[in-house]
Amino acid sequence: MKKYNVFVHIVSNCVIVALLFGLYLACVPSPDTPAYAPIYKGDGNSGKVALMFNVYQGSEYVEGIMEVMEKYDATCTFFVGGCWAEKNMTLLKSMSEKYEIGNHGYLHLDHAAISEQSNREEIGLCGTLIEKVTGKTPTLFAPPSGSIGNAMTKVCAELGYKIIMWSKDTIDWRDKDYELVYKRATSDIQSGDLVLMHPTAHTLKALPTILDYYAANGLSTATVSEILTEEGSY
Repeated sequence: MKKYNVFVHIVSNCVIVALLFGLYLACVPSPDTPAYAPIYKGDGNSGKVALMFNVYQGSEYVEGIMEVMEKYDATCTFFVGGCWAEKNMTLLKSMSEKYEIGNHGYLHLDHAAISEQSNREEIGLCGTLIEKVTGKTPTLFAPPSGSIGNAMTKVCAELGYKIIMWSKDTIDWRDKDYELVYKRATSDIQSGDLVLMHPTAHTLKALPTILDYYAANGLSTATVSEILTEEGSY
């Protein structure tokens, strides 16, 4: 009887281990499974940085930013809000002809606080509008205020969006000081950095000196999509 009990105990343990191992394998994504975790930095071996402009206002500075970019043979990604895009379709079309356009939601809501359906509407409406105006389907989503939630992540996976955050934040929406913008965009800058900005007067003023600094330090600019790789982004 004692040997029988030992045998039963061993078999039971083996069954438990097998079940746990099966659960583990079920939870591990296969190499073909796309990753929808937020991305904070691009390819560190690219020799490039990506400037990202979140646009809900500042239309009067967007053209100036594009002019500076063209003068420096530089590029960037504009993440546009849907309600802004609806009022600035001609400008958005012009932006899309030379620069990458990303989705920034429709009404600048807190995507961690709203429901899955509201996330779907916010992201979907903005994406549809961008595609209608530019003829290009956006694949990048920048959460307003960097607010991330499970419902948002699920919707982005469903709609095929990569979630883009940042590694450098100029905080130019708050601190209206072009020297601070310059400092935050250049301090300890590294290849693969994603630099967050907004179309403001002081950001536009700082932009040429920022691009000069990058060039002097062997860095060029890229769009967000160009700087991302499956291996080098996180």
